[in-house]
Amino acid sequence: MTGNTREISLALTGASGMQYGLRLLQCLLAADCVVHLMVSKPARVVLAMETDLKLPGRAIDARRTLLDHFGARDEQLLVYAESEWTAPVASGSGAPRQMVVCPCTMASVSAFAVGASRSLIERAADVVLKEHGQLVLVPRETPMSLIHLRNLTALAEAGATVLPANPGFYNRPQSVEEIVDFIVARIMEQLGIEQALAPRWGR
Repeated sequence: MTGNTREISLALTGASGMQYGLRLLQCLLAADCVVHLMVSKPARVVLAMETDLKLPGRAIDARRTLLDHFGARDEQLLVYAESEWTAPVASGSGAPRQMVVCPCTMASVSAFAVGASRSLIERAADVVLKEHGQLVLVPRETPMSLIHLRNLTALAEAGATVLPANPGFYNRPQSVEEIVDFIVARIMEQLGIEQALAPRWGR
């Protein structure tokens, strides 16, 4: 990796909406980013339910499957096990300054809000917040309870960006893929990465 390489942490947790996370991963790789990927066990279950992609349990095998699936270069993707505490994302001295959790469960939101750090995903989010980096959360839950809203408020107050998977329809999408791209485009814009997936309002 060169000094100009864009590195981003991406976590997939067990909410519905795996299409958002996979499409985001595809777009980040296409933008020549290096992605530090974490996938929770519940996310693997939901992934198998919602897509045709079967992700192996071992991180090394999951990495190869995703590299082949997206046609990415070896150095573009790092995949970590849930308890891989030696991963760069677990330390403020090694973690990327930007992290996206997409989709994001309310269980993850709760853990992030109290700094639980029981898994690598939770620790990675905690690191980004404490280092004053950019944490983008893409919750996919409805309706939300007062507990959910209070946890999200606490995270917003701590500096996180809450970007719910609520697509707009002013561009009159003709497919599920276009609906997914609307949200992925908003995430890319938050990260400061050029995108041509969905038009901006009035453009």
